[in-house]
Amino acid sequence: MKTAAEIMDADVPSVTPGDDARTAIDLLAQTELGAVPVVDADRKVVGIVSESDLILSDEESDLHLPHYLNIMGGVVFVGSMKGFEERLNKAFATDVAELMTADPIVAHTYEAADRVAKKIADKHHNHLPVVDADGRLAGMVTRADALAALVDAE
Repeated sequence: MKTAAEIMDADVPSVTPGDDARTAIDLLAQTELGAVPVVDADRKVVGIVSESDLILSDEESDLHLPHYLNIMGGVVFVGSMKGFEERLNKAFATDVAELMTADPIVAHTYEAADRVAKKIADKHHNHLPVVDADGRLAGMVTRADALAALVDAE
């Protein structure tokens, strides 16, 4: 059985949390990866920006304020402001940190392809950053990479 290191694409671009959101968006547009890993100064994976991070679902796109009551001249919100604030930040993201999904599920270079495929299936992801023993970015595995490795192993 092949390992993640053997099935991954080692030549993947990455961004940092402080990069302009536009940089990540442009990279997603230029590459066919569908996701870009986010790394810190030590190249440790701290997040991922995927195409789904760029899409506001229909219920988010109108960004309605949460329901509120006007009581004695004061506004009292009914329900959570947290979800609204998160949607608002994502809609107006200016840097990668606001756009990314932090602490993404990762594959390790030594993991067997079938285990990587299971992680992808269980978590409903299409892309997993692959990290070395120190947590540094080594590459990216796609659902297609993992499936191809499983078919080859048959």
